[in-house]
Amino acid sequence: MEEPVASAPAKSRAQVTPEELQRRQKKADLRLSRCRIVQQLAESVNERYSELLRRTLAELDRQIDAL
Repeated sequence: MEEPVASAPAKSRAQVTPEELQRRQKKADLRLSRCRIVQQLAESVNERYSELLRRTLAELDRQIDAL
């Protein structure tokens, strides 16, 4: 009885298209970049650099939302 349940997730993974995998990877990369920018923003003491980081963060958010 456990085999159908165990094979169900494998079937759903097999149905993921290469485009979907690429989209998921891109989204994961953008989220990692966003985390790095948030950390840098928290540590920044230079206002001009902080403003650049805020603009970068907004652009990353826009890209993540678009995916």
